[in-house]
Amino acid sequence: MISDFIGWIFALLVVGPLQAEMQQQAERARLPVEIVRQSQACLTSQGPQLIERAAGDYGWAAATIVSIAIGHTAPAELLDGSDPKCAALASALKGEGEGA
Repeated sequence: MISDFIGWIFALLVVGPLQAEMQQQAERARLPVEIVRQSQACLTSQGPQLIERAAGDYGWAAATIVSIAIGHTAPAELLDGSDPKCAALASALKGEGEGA
């Protein structure tokens, strides 16, 4: 029950904003349609994995939420760059963040 609550909080505070950030940056950077499609596939695969990790590791979940809230970690850094669905997106978002 606590795991479900932690997973829900994590989804609300991290995964939701991650989706919004990805959408905003993709539009702002005018990323190719293929990368936008990959971003949707990436979140479909990575979102549940992140929520599951948060539900199983409360310390990681809390530290990640705080780190994102204070701006120490960008939500895009949570993406697995080795996942073929996320590699191009993670690269594009990190490049956009460095240029801003």
